[in-house]
Amino acid sequence: MANILILILGHLCNAPRPQKEAETLANAGHDVIVYGVWFDSALVKRDRQLILNKKWRFEPIVDFQPNRKLQNWVTRIQSRLAREKYIYFGIFSPELLGYGAKAILKAALKAKADLTIVHSESGLWVGNQLLDRGYRVGVDFEDWFSEDLLPEARVARPIAQLKVLERRLINECTYCLTTSNVLAEALSKAYQAPKPTIIYNAFPWAERSQIDGQIRDRKNLDVPSIHWFSQTIGQGRGLETLFQSLPYIKYPIEIHLRGNYPESSRLWLESLVPDEWRDRLFIHPIVPNNELLSRIAEHDIGLALEVNDISSRNLTITNKFFQYLQAGLAIIATDTDGQSEILSQYSEIGELIPTNNAIALASVINHMLQSPQNLTSKKRAALLVAQEYLCWEKQESIVFRLTKNTLSTKK
Repeated sequence: MANILILILGHLCNAPRPQKEAETLANAGHDVIVYGVWFDSALVKRDRQLILNKKWRFEPIVDFQPNRKLQNWVTRIQSRLAREKYIYFGIFSPELLGYGAKAILKAALKAKADLTIVHSESGLWVGNQLLDRGYRVGVDFEDWFSEDLLPEARVARPIAQLKVLERRLINECTYCLTTSNVLAEALSKAYQAPKPTIIYNAFPWAERSQIDGQIRDRKNLDVPSIHWFSQTIGQGRGLETLFQSLPYIKYPIEIHLRGNYPESSRLWLESLVPDEWRDRLFIHPIVPNNELLSRIAEHDIGLALEVNDISSRNLTITNKFFQYLQAGLAIIATDTDGQSEILSQYSEIGELIPTNNAIALASVINHMLQSPQNLTSKKRAALLVAQEYLCWEKQESIVFRLTKNTLSTKK
């Protein structure tokens, strides 16, 4: 069996797709290690919990936790200098793509893996460096990195360099994945390359046995409940549409948001929520990975209010969409190309609405709540689709086959 290295350049707990990839490859008998980077002490605890009793290993190559003041200071200076060199002189350096890229490359070269699979923007640079040295490299386009973020956030981004890195990897890596058919087609067309293999961000059906059956979020079980979550509660994630829809919702309902909630988000959110809804809106912190499914499963409707004016966001299908399915929630999703790909095949699981359309969102919520039987039917359909079609157990054989083919190719 092979030595396989997966590069995430971040916290393990924030990388569910590489976790599943590592689990699948380790179960196939490969020796798998994941290299990451540590920033946050609370997330370090979650990372350590995740790796317990695994067949694969996780190693933080760089540790930027707050207690490492000198290293953090040096890293911030390097990042700032890299940004200024790019803005004023157009000089590219890997520090523009994220912290720790050079350290990860050094560690990857030392590991000499039979296959190195890269995730993230800085992983693109590391992957290109490994190709230069004759290593076998795989790439997972979880996002279309050069087509991500709003225009104002792209000013200091090395877009041209990202495209060069993406073009080479998609054309030269036999192991090449992405998250939806529409994203695979767009990448293939943009780079005149073979179409990447599609692996949906599905979750293992077997994890449902771990649901704890407790009620920790909801306040009134006689009232239906809507759930939304992300790493951070804030602007640009569709919540504006939700808040604008509230005056038009005709039925009593609880709304639960989960994510990091900084003070800036609190001030923004409170200004948008109508007074009569304040006692029906609940904010919850991030929970450990092994508890998230239990908390989602408490609710009835999952919101996936992604935007379609950013190509990457429009074409991918996020983790939350598949976690709603795994939890058995009816789904209300904006009509991005990625989410439409799933709902066009499995329309019984929920409803599509136009992006940024509060009236349409309220109308769909009212329709679901008007008939308890209709809501129950959609929840049951979501579970069936998750079990029969869109679970990780159905994706594993694709990963097995692709890995075998890649390892059999010459470096």
